[in-house]
Amino acid sequence: MNAAHFVLCGDPETLNGGYLYDKRIVEGLRAQGWSLPCHALPDGFPWPDAAALAAAESLLNSLADGAMVVIDNQVFGALPELLRAQAARLRLVALVHHPLAAETGLSAAAQAQLLVSEQAALAAAARVIVTSPVTARTLVNEYAVPAGRIGVVLPGTEPAPLAAGSGGDELLLLCVASLTPRKGHAVLLRALAGLRQYRWHLRCIGSLTRDAGTVAQLRALVAELGLEGRVTFAGEKQPDALEPDYHRADLFVLPSYLEGYGMVLAEALARGLPIVSTTGGAIPDTVPADAGLLVPPGDVAALAAALDTLFSDAGQRQRLAAGARRVRATLIDWPATCARFAAELHQIGVD
Repeated sequence: MNAAHFVLCGDPETLNGGYLYDKRIVEGLRAQGWSLPCHALPDGFPWPDAAALAAAESLLNSLADGAMVVIDNQVFGALPELLRAQAARLRLVALVHHPLAAETGLSAAAQAQLLVSEQAALAAAARVIVTSPVTARTLVNEYAVPAGRIGVVLPGTEPAPLAAGSGGDELLLLCVASLTPRKGHAVLLRALAGLRQYRWHLRCIGSLTRDAGTVAQLRALVAELGLEGRVTFAGEKQPDALEPDYHRADLFVLPSYLEGYGMVLAEALARGLPIVSTTGGAIPDTVPADAGLLVPPGDVAALAAALDTLFSDAGQRQRLAAGARRVRATLIDWPATCARFAAELHQIGVD
């Protein structure tokens, strides 16, 4: 039987792209007959405390010699010394959604610390799996990972019905993203503040408790900009509960500073929605030019201009929607993604 261990931190049911990817991979490999225990270390990575470090060491020490261990990079990049010590005994696989140092809001010192830590940790990996070609290139150019040790496994996308739209004269904008600094909600709010002449409403789906400080700042910004009544923070939803939100949307917006792939963008494309997003990370690979308008991350004026274009030009919205419908036929599904992931593990041998 094919066998491996999967290691992450915190709650495996967390609703963001990285955790959802991990969950689908674990489920998919088990459906293929793999033995794949999932181990959840304490939260706090990539800044683990002594208890989290001890839990990681205890877990790895408990695994049999030769075991294959897939470790999400939020954990992997924080354990260079432990992984170097285990590399000769275990077959270590790093799963990198995006580099730790690329997270928005870090100080220069924290960025430098994470870059050094993750670079050292990745040197211990027998195989590195990433979710986009952009991340692969970053690891080669900035983290000294040999290209031959990297495999790209794009996320899958569930087939979905085409969105019907709001059906009214007020455009419904949908943003599905964790309310954290990297997702750029503040940039979006400032861009929309200059477009009051149009009838629009922004609906944001994302946890209101995971980063309470950012949520409080965003609520205060809505009040400061006078956008009450035009912005809804709807909270977190399970993926299968999002269908009505996608179905009623007229436009999908994601102002992220960086995406390792952008699974919600693929989900919007699967529903034929026109997209406004950024050029951050892998987004240009996920959203082709004929399906969305992409602007530099953090550029309020450029984002406002892109939104202005689509608010004022129904024909342009329809053209981008047609582009999204063309792309939806090319999106890979989760069984194909899991088969590709399994093939990557076979690169270093399985039990």
